[in-house]
Amino acid sequence: MKKHIFILSGVVALVDQVVKILASNFLAGNTSIPIIKDFFYLTYVENTGAAWGILSGNRYFLIIIAILAIYGIVKYFLLDVNITKLEFVAYSLILGGVIGNLIDRILYGFVVDYADFRFGDYNFPVFNIADAAIVIGAGLVIFHLIRNAVKQRRV
Repeated sequence: MKKHIFILSGVVALVDQVVKILASNFLAGNTSIPIIKDFFYLTYVENTGAAWGILSGNRYFLIIIAILAIYGIVKYFLLDVNITKLEFVAYSLILGGVIGNLIDRILYGFVVDYADFRFGDYNFPVFNIADAAIVIGAGLVIFHLIRNAVKQRRV
């Protein structure tokens, strides 16, 4: 199962890159395109920072952080002998998302974002598939840790 992490994370990164290329080709220079009025739009954004634009303009720092994250996840997978399916999926999603955004940062100096959700007057930060994969993967890791802690307390 360990070698499959590279396949799943590669698929995540590939799909992310294909959608970002489409977004760059069809959305750049346009205003937001409503998909579901007052809820979901396609909006091209060049994000030079991390989530919510934090650390904007720190391209090389974010590249180093991404490389360290990739190293840490790969090392964890190679050393851990008891990887659950949930951990496999979670870390594959995180790894694929980190790689997808790292490719953008290295090639363009920014990350292409396009998914724009709006809830009434609140406009959620624009994001991409890589960001969603990282968040879902992190959520699964947290779920796994909490579930294990609860199991250990019962013993």
